Amino acid sequence: MKRKVAVLGVPLDLGASKQGTSGGPAAVRRAKLLEMLEDLGLAASDNGDVAVPKAAGRSSSKLKNAAVILKVCRDLEKRVYDEVKGGHVPITIGGDHSLAVGTVTGVAKAYREEDKKIGLIWVDAHADINTPETSPSGNIHGMPMAHILGMGSRDFARLGGFWPKVEPRNLCLIGVRDVDKAEAANLRKSGVRVFSMQEIDRFGMGVVIEQAIDAASDGTAGFHLSFDIDVVDPGSAPGTGTAKRGGLTYRESHLLMELAADSERLLGLDMVEINPLEDVQNATAVLAAELVASAMGKSIY
Repeated sequence: MKRKVAVLGVPLDLGASKQGTSGGPAAVRRAKLLEMLEDLGLAASDNGDVAVPKAAGRSSSKLKNAAVILKVCRDLEKRVYDEVKGGHVPITIGGDHSLAVGTVTGVAKAYREEDKKIGLIWVDAHADINTPETSPSGNIHGMPMAHILGMGSRDFARLGGFWPKVEPRNLCLIGVRDVDKAEAANLRKSGVRVFSMQEIDRFGMGVVIEQAIDAASDGTAGFHLSFDIDVVDPGSAPGTGTAKRGGLTYRESHLLMELAADSERLLGLDMVEINPLEDVQNATAVLAAELVASAMGKSIY
């Protein structure tokens, strides 16, 4: 039996300050993602995009465009849940990172019905653990980890009818290098395992991702991996809205994905924050497609 994977696009940029990530799913498709997955011998299907309504009128300055983003996350939760129950590994292409509240909830809900927990590996230059009270911008793409842990906005935190979606001890953050002061306090209180760029520099990506996989797999059915392309150094991935120097190298990024695949514990995958308006010759979208392929089992030989 071929392993089944389902690609979902989420053309969402309402959670960020810069527009453009709404074009991410189309850009990654142009980079021949589906063909790469089929070449791996996977039963790969492209199941289209989750609809993203237009922002309607004024919104809270502390939680911008909340109503529309919440609807997208609710719809995405149902789509991802159905894919998991149908035996597929859901691969969600974004779109800004606020969509992860929907994907993680969908995967967690499907396994919760089997009385199983999931882990989460969050790969990002930012901690994304602001709340409406601590966020300096009100942009929801800086809050999804808080919502997944049951913090912040009640509507987002309680999506799916349960919270937290993941236990803090099974959640690992990799690649962080840009954290707000108030957000840092939230991070320290959260109990999640943090592997900053300093740890990666000191110990190497191989050690870091193996420890993260162990933590995310401890007492769980496996882990969901949420990868923000801004974790990669902008020299390799310029096409994102919140680029920050000093990120993962091309090979560190692929090694992370390759070892996630080798673990055989990967339950779902997000690839987010690809912004074609900031990109150079679609290079970031091509990298995103390559990284997804690595996470699905592509190897050097």
